Amino acid sequence: MKRATLELSARIARATRGAWRRLAVAGALGALLAVTSAPAIAADIVLGAKNFTEQYVLAEITSQYLRARGYSVEVHAGLGSTLMRSALENGQLDVVWDYTGTAALVYDKIKEKLGPDEMYRRVKALDAPRGLIWLAESPLNDTYALGLPSAFAERTGIRTISQLAAHMAAAPDESRHYVFGMDAEFANRPDGLKPLLAKYGMHFTRPQLKQMDPGLVYTALHNDQLTIGLVYTTDGRVKGFGIVPLEDDLQYFPPYNATPIVRKEVLDRNPKLAAQLDALSAALNNDVMQDMNKAVDLDGQSAQAVADQFLRTHKLP
Repeated sequence: MKRATLELSARIARATRGAWRRLAVAGALGALLAVTSAPAIAADIVLGAKNFTEQYVLAEITSQYLRARGYSVEVHAGLGSTLMRSALENGQLDVVWDYTGTAALVYDKIKEKLGPDEMYRRVKALDAPRGLIWLAESPLNDTYALGLPSAFAERTGIRTISQLAAHMAAAPDESRHYVFGMDAEFANRPDGLKPLLAKYGMHFTRPQLKQMDPGLVYTALHNDQLTIGLVYTTDGRVKGFGIVPLEDDLQYFPPYNATPIVRKEVLDRNPKLAAQLDALSAALNNDVMQDMNKAVDLDGQSAQAVADQFLRTHKLP
């Protein structure tokens, strides 16, 4: 499934809800350009992050965690996916958090469908000759899901997409009134909606399919204006709005496990770093990330405060 456009559209839309984020992007880009011309970097580690809430939080967690262990850390957050990757490959960044699906589909242009383990092994092997080392992938999988309003999910007991398909087939008079909301890109691209419906044997008429801004999907589900919506599994609004994400039991959506990637020479220079980042990675999962994203996006907390609370709670080695 192609994610390049999504990285530059839906994720950017999530990331730019406030003026402070637009300023952060501009400042980060300017700072990174300054780094490119510098002959040396004083910090032990230069950390990069993309331009949406989850990445801001991961950058804060990582920088606070490493500084507490004696590292000097310089952070460049608010970068586009392509720019961050280029900066990592060029040695301008030392450490980033990226996603297995993004690497496989966007950077490495892998066409075949891969399971989570094989995808991780493949992207890790492809990056090794480039001097980029994938450490332990986290359980955090920021992929797509079909979300249901909580009342509908509780009434029907539906927890998987296959159960949704079976329910629709068994109750055609009811299901013909269901409304499925998604962003326009997913609705129209060849590896989006149509093959998903074919995979699960579901059918919707054209009036049942509503294209909308990705952010509006969550609000519409919360207000019972949609029966089904395309969501991200770690978005804070999933938990904040009581949306029930369905298990993708036939594994249609590719995995997007967040993983630290580190330049080999940085690992060689800092022999404890791999184990430290692996410990951090193991503490992350979808529930934890949903809570942190919700705290920033819905509750108005800063990424810095959320990261501090995470580290106080988990007491990592």
